[in-house]
Amino acid sequence: MNLDTGSRIKITHAILFVFGALLIARLFSLQVLSGDYYNELADKQYIEKPNSAFKRGNIYFKKKDGGLISAAVLKEGFVLAINPKLIKDADGAYEKLSQIIDIDERDFLARASKKNDPYEEIAHKIGNEDAKKIKQLGISGVNVYPESWRFYPGKNLASKVLGFVGYKGDKFSGRYGLERYYENILKRSDKNNININFFAEILGNIKRGIFNEDNGQEGDIILTVEPLAQSFLENALKEVLEIQEAKLVGGLIINPKTGAILAMSAKPDFNPNFYGQFSDLSLFLNPSVEGVYEMGSTMKALTIAAALNEGKISSGTEYYDNGFVEIEGRRIENYDGKGRGKVDMQTVLNKSLNTGAVFAMQSIGGKKFREYLMNYGFGSKTGIDLPDEISGLVSNLDSGREIEYATASFGHGIAITPIEMATALSSLANGGNIIRPYIVDEIKIKNNRNIKIQPEILRRVLKEETSEEISRMLSEVFDKALLGGTVKIDRYSIAAKTGTAELLGKDGEYEEGRYFHSFFGYFPAFDAKFLIFLYVIDPLKDQYASGTLTAPFMNIVKFLINYYEIQPDS
Repeated sequence: MNLDTGSRIKITHAILFVFGALLIARLFSLQVLSGDYYNELADKQYIEKPNSAFKRGNIYFKKKDGGLISAAVLKEGFVLAINPKLIKDADGAYEKLSQIIDIDERDFLARASKKNDPYEEIAHKIGNEDAKKIKQLGISGVNVYPESWRFYPGKNLASKVLGFVGYKGDKFSGRYGLERYYENILKRSDKNNININFFAEILGNIKRGIFNEDNGQEGDIILTVEPLAQSFLENALKEVLEIQEAKLVGGLIINPKTGAILAMSAKPDFNPNFYGQFSDLSLFLNPSVEGVYEMGSTMKALTIAAALNEGKISSGTEYYDNGFVEIEGRRIENYDGKGRGKVDMQTVLNKSLNTGAVFAMQSIGGKKFREYLMNYGFGSKTGIDLPDEISGLVSNLDSGREIEYATASFGHGIAITPIEMATALSSLANGGNIIRPYIVDEIKIKNNRNIKIQPEILRRVLKEETSEEISRMLSEVFDKALLGGTVKIDRYSIAAKTGTAELLGKDGEYEEGRYFHSFFGYFPAFDAKFLIFLYVIDPLKDQYASGTLTAPFMNIVKFLINYYEIQPDS
């Protein structure tokens, strides 16, 4: 059969099209679907290590004037590696290299003796000048390759907030803290890999689409954390840890109106540049979001606020204090076991009377009191942008037993995270709203589409007038009751309350002589810009929170007044 020219051209095009399609399909199979398998085979044949540098987004602290300070960045340098097969004079190579960088002779010679191993790493994080000198030696089998690594300029500063980047199994990614929570923002795709070509790049995108992999939006993050405020808080906590010989000391500073975290820390902590040196993994945890504690008498402010809000009590409402109260066969006493006779609700806060907190709870009833605790956010995660947040343990309130409500009224029997507590207490300072706390202020996406995080009010829990009244009552606690009124600052209104709770032992019983101390305060009391929450676990020198935490609280307050130029409000 004779074909005309047009038909022959069409057949030729069809054959080429089929051949091209088969070629593309084969390339797709080899380079994408089976790419990992063949890459592994290829890696085993390398006699030199490919570029080990990686990319990752930066994390910044935000100064009070809006300027940025690096919290987590990348540093670039070189790794020194050898191919033992090519090294003819190991001793001579060591002598020359040791004149440039500090390397261990025994380790170098041991690695150089592995003649069947084509690649051994000798030293990391070598500077550019030293790398040039090593190259100029021209030693056969000795090479330097670019590498980059995560660097935290502040060392321990905010380490429990930042976390670090490291290996989990064979995956190198954010571990703990913001590095983990914002992994999809901070990570970078490896577009400079020497094995990537046109087909793998194009068809790889198809593969990612097929398997719905989340590639995130690459960018940097800017924190609400102010570096000098963070540093001051950490120094204050470190001093408490040392003086009290405590197990742990923590704290945070939050804007109670917006939920922005100005500072957050706990001691002891760690230097994320050397995280591999720490065998105690608990150092990497952030107890402000990952720990629950019975808060003690700081809870009384929330209990009395609830009763005020229901109109069942006022600051002048009186009851008779016998020093104890019996409920369902259980005896609840004041911290000192003493009765004060006829007292009002202001005295309950001033003297921190357990019986008064129970009285306030009973004035609205246990079920209504439980409803307030749930609305304060207890038993629920706050939604802060940090990993592994847990919720408070409040399931005992579901029993309906009055004894559970009674003990919860003064901060026992329920365990709350510090961030839960600080968020609830913020409602006293901000007009009665529960806000969502957050620690990232802005996300700077690579294509200049910046995302500014907006404050979020979740719900109203108290009336504005209730917030104002409890703030007035707590201001009197600070001015007249805290250490006998000796810490009052003229012309500045500060609302505050301490809390002391016994610690539970492993057997579920309270251990005599072991305590959890807490302290909160906010100012200016009627237009609050800062709320400070401090806590200490198992202090050895002082029994009550007023002894352990008043001094650091006052130091932080004075720093904030001076640093932010807060004007007197009275």
